[in-house]
Amino acid sequence: MIEESVTVEALSWSDLEALAPAAAERVEGPTNAQANLRLFGHSEADVQVTLFRDHHAWCPYCQKVWLWLELRRVPYRIRKVTMRCYGPKEPWFTALVPSGMLPALELNGRLITESDRILEALERAFGPVGAGMNDRRVRRLRELERLLFRAWCVWLCTPGLGAAQEQRARDQFQRVAAQMEEAIAGGGGYWLDPDDPSGATPGTADLVFIPYVERMNASLAYFKGFALREAHPGIDRWLTALEQLESYRGTQSDVHTHAHDLPPQMGGCWADGSDQQQRMAAAVDQGEGLGGLECRWVPSSGEVTPQARALERVLRHRQTLLARSPLGVAFDQPLRAALTMLIGGEPVMPAPGSAAALRFLRDRISVPRDMPLHSARLLRQALESTAALAGHDQPSPLPFEHRFDQDPRPFVGSGT
Repeated sequence: MIEESVTVEALSWSDLEALAPAAAERVEGPTNAQANLRLFGHSEADVQVTLFRDHHAWCPYCQKVWLWLELRRVPYRIRKVTMRCYGPKEPWFTALVPSGMLPALELNGRLITESDRILEALERAFGPVGAGMNDRRVRRLRELERLLFRAWCVWLCTPGLGAAQEQRARDQFQRVAAQMEEAIAGGGGYWLDPDDPSGATPGTADLVFIPYVERMNASLAYFKGFALREAHPGIDRWLTALEQLESYRGTQSDVHTHAHDLPPQMGGCWADGSDQQQRMAAAVDQGEGLGGLECRWVPSSGEVTPQARALERVLRHRQTLLARSPLGVAFDQPLRAALTMLIGGEPVMPAPGSAAALRFLRDRISVPRDMPLHSARLLRQALESTAALAGHDQPSPLPFEHRFDQDPRPFVGSGT
């Protein structure tokens, strides 16, 4: 029996804390979703910019501005706001921005909304990242991005497509994706418009494409069984080059997070029901991830391991996670069992009746809000493997029309 073969005991909280690394440096360290201030070697008195973005780092338009500031190394403050799909807007923000729309940015006391206008204002104040937003080539590429976005939306967000309509929508998307590949080739093979002649970093045009191509890669795999990176090697090279940049990885989400945060944002995403789609979606939902379709970057030796970073992040929110678990404080031992497996690699038998609670947490890890992509992938696997020892019980399905289950307020007090 399984019970007889699992002999490892769950580590205590003090033992787990002894194995956890120090929290990552938020202000001067790598790009991260937890920071409320970024300085890049400047003093706080030098800060001219405040970025208003969403708590979960789900908003694609926020990601575009966030990544621009990181690449340009402009010091800035961050104030985090709740997106409507997971809770009410903060009154202080709607008093400032009555529409409630994100992102917003304050530059030397001037409030600016709408991501393209924000980037144009930042360019005027600090200089562009590569060619500017209104450069002729960048303008053409921005139009291509809108065409790609429309083709993606038609395929992903149109309910009730028949087989012939699915194929036409796929073909149209791939035609525009091929145009993006041609543009990448025209930019030198890695970037649409490099920031500098060496080609070390992307330029403004790339920043325009990044948020939604990241989401296309995730959503089309989950809902259509379509491997964008396999079908379009030019886009794969572009994404792979991005994933070598620490500044991008700090903003990058994963397939699971996007697959479940996009439906309420987009007004619905519709699965085609093919065997391939069902296999890929099941792999994501069971914590397996999609391997080569997600980030292929591998941490170098000497860095904090993804497992250790996941442990550190869970420990930071331990009390809140226990309070919000369907099992309440009875989730203590199952959570320690999963974390012990995460760190040690050996299965640990969780308390009986804990399978659904372990999967409840598995489904609610948010990347990059909670932790980096690789850490989340390994934590989900540990939670699922531990849950499987306790049985087949499943939590309630994640909501499709909203994500109120991801209300950030309980976690703000325990640190983000």
